[in-house]
Amino acid sequence: MAAPTLQQPSFLLANLKADSTTKPLLQRCQDLVKIIDEYPAKELHVIFPWLVESVFGSLDGIIAGWNLRLLHSRSTEYNVVMEFLNPSGPMMKLVYKLQAEEYKYEIPVNYLPGPLKACIQEGVLPDCPLFHNKLQFPLSGLLTLNIALNPFEFFMFNFAFCLITPKNFPPGQHGGSTDSAYFVLVDIYLKYFLPSEGSVPPSPFSDSRGSVTAPSPRSSSVSFTGYGVHSPSLLKHHIFHQPSVNADPAAQEIWRTETLLQMFVEVWLHHYSLEMYQKLQSPQVKEPFSPTEEHVLVVRLLVKHLHAFSNSLKPEQLSSSPSAHSHTHTSPLEEFKRVVVQRFVQQKLYLFLQHCFGHWPLDASFRAVLETWLSYIQPWRYTGEKTNVQPDQNRTENRTIPDKWESFVQENLLMYTKLFQVFLNRAVRTDLVNAKNALMVFRVAKVFAQPNLAEMILKGEQLFLEPEHVLHHRQSRGYLTPGQGGSYLSSRQRVVTDMVFRVKSHVYALEGQDCQYKQMFGTDLRGAIVKLIQIIAQARQTAKRISDHSSEVAANNSFLSWFGLGSSDLNSTFPGAEPEESGECLKKTHEFLDRALENLCQIFKLNQGQLTQLISNLGSSQDDGNCKQLPDCIQSDSGLILTDLGRRQIINGLRRFDVPYQGDPELQPIRSYENALLVRLFYRISCLVNHRLGGHMEAVCSRPDFLGRLGRHYLTDPDWTSRLRQSPMSRQTVERSRQPRLSLRPLASYRTLLLLLLLYMLGALLSFSPASSTALILAGGFLYGLLVALFGDKLKTH
Repeated sequence: MAAPTLQQPSFLLANLKADSTTKPLLQRCQDLVKIIDEYPAKELHVIFPWLVESVFGSLDGIIAGWNLRLLHSRSTEYNVVMEFLNPSGPMMKLVYKLQAEEYKYEIPVNYLPGPLKACIQEGVLPDCPLFHNKLQFPLSGLLTLNIALNPFEFFMFNFAFCLITPKNFPPGQHGGSTDSAYFVLVDIYLKYFLPSEGSVPPSPFSDSRGSVTAPSPRSSSVSFTGYGVHSPSLLKHHIFHQPSVNADPAAQEIWRTETLLQMFVEVWLHHYSLEMYQKLQSPQVKEPFSPTEEHVLVVRLLVKHLHAFSNSLKPEQLSSSPSAHSHTHTSPLEEFKRVVVQRFVQQKLYLFLQHCFGHWPLDASFRAVLETWLSYIQPWRYTGEKTNVQPDQNRTENRTIPDKWESFVQENLLMYTKLFQVFLNRAVRTDLVNAKNALMVFRVAKVFAQPNLAEMILKGEQLFLEPEHVLHHRQSRGYLTPGQGGSYLSSRQRVVTDMVFRVKSHVYALEGQDCQYKQMFGTDLRGAIVKLIQIIAQARQTAKRISDHSSEVAANNSFLSWFGLGSSDLNSTFPGAEPEESGECLKKTHEFLDRALENLCQIFKLNQGQLTQLISNLGSSQDDGNCKQLPDCIQSDSGLILTDLGRRQIINGLRRFDVPYQGDPELQPIRSYENALLVRLFYRISCLVNHRLGGHMEAVCSRPDFLGRLGRHYLTDPDWTSRLRQSPMSRQTVERSRQPRLSLRPLASYRTLLLLLLLYMLGALLSFSPASSTALILAGGFLYGLLVALFGDKLKTH
């Protein structure tokens, strides 16, 4: 709309809807910029819900919107969209313009994450204050509950929900790229509203109503009877700003930071509660929500930025005591940095990761989940001087973790110990011969092998396992002065008691007070580590064996194979082979597993001599004959059936089926080294001969004398039938494949054609006619068959 004129809101909305189907995106954005600048909030209020839906799509996924998850920088519309949705752009200006008024926008409760929806429907106050006092009761006759959000909350909810809304993407396209407009916008919003340096830029419109409602101070949900220890002051003093006329202007702006973070955390992470996760352990319960790889990548971006945001806290404020902290003039944003990770993210991220660890497929896509976990448990990677530095993931040397991170490790103990144990259960069920899976095991072992980390985790476990009567004894003595019979070490005892409380409260809050804690450095897990080491050693041997075999095949298919000296097996070059089993990938597998073994020994203080003995015993127990055996299975009329032992042998790479092409050998896909016209021609000729003379050929091949051996040489492929016996095929299929037949397909190979051409050229040089050369070639082939028929069995025995 060039120079739009003032008109009724309904006409404005109708015109915008009509333009959305006829005008290009650039012109629509230009029109919207003018409308946002010129129209009052009263009229913009009507178009705002439609505009948000047209940008991010509908909550049910029917309306795709601008497809931000598919929009990449190479698109012509990318810059237009990014400029329009920038935190300082027209869309946010519209949000602030509406925020200055008392407008509310409704969201159906059914679209809220599962635990949040359950709380509201049951009449329980959600733990997230963002949704307090937002419930809109339905009118008479309506059953749908809604929550009323202010414009900023409504915008951020739709933006966050866009990530998890099921979309019907066009064929050949899918979300998940880290250079999409959505991913880049998330990064921009995080840096703008949660800045590592400075404060959040003020909104262009004054707003005294848009702040997050301050919740009542929350007490810990876990009580420790007899402890007599209070939680840190930050647990009693909520950080949510209560705006007032005389409040600091910077404090009035922190509500946007809190709103954005809480909306992201609730929509992206709060899909599982402790009670819900415990119910999910039953196989009969259907998963309420399954995150995608794209979803996890965005969560990792959030985790990394929150660490950088929290680590940007000034040293003097980070080191100040809680009591002194309340008397200093600390900005609300700095106060927010102190508790943002522990208070807002920890519990929901823990349940989110635990669900992903337990339900994600056993394939390489798990890498996104793994790196999200490793990013969270390594906040020291995102300190101020290295916020954007990505260290080499394959680097062998590890730097010592500073002691200041000990409290973080203790207050996140389950993130290290419990999730490591869940990962261990995945690792023993994963094909570690695959280089991508081996890399994940190496990454985890490398992270936990960082100097000081294992000691910090062990100390945290010791604090959690501190007996209550010892704690009470320390407590009673710790708060007495020396004159009252106390010790000069009482201050240290108070610190230890406080550390114990923090660790116990963390574990009980995440796992419930009746949880049975399993030590990471206990005897039970040590046995599981030994089992993993055995599997790693077996995978190393399997990778080496496959690599050696690949080298032999490559050598056989060298230039000499063009002259008939190499392997004639069509399956050796079958294009369906897994790229992860190439020689280069197998070398990486061996390297990753070697270094993973070293790191595991370092973490769990395993004796190197015992490890060497274990691996050597494993190697001696598996000779070449055993390596070529089939997995443990039972023979039936329909083929081989795997047993439980056979499944474990396949998963661990100990044994495998030789899976060749199982159809008619003559109908295999035409190779790049074959002439398609000749393959089809020779196939028809072979079928005609086999149909008419099949009975005679079978009679000849069944004879036990010399003629029978000669017929079997030309009309059967003993190597093919032996491979079929080593595959899970039915007996009928094997018997059909063993029937004698004439196969002319080798003559369609360019290798054979080149060899024949060279022989005819040689015959021409020797003054042989084409007919004479043909007779000599046929005679040579017949003599070769005679020799094989006469001496083939003797050569095989030798």
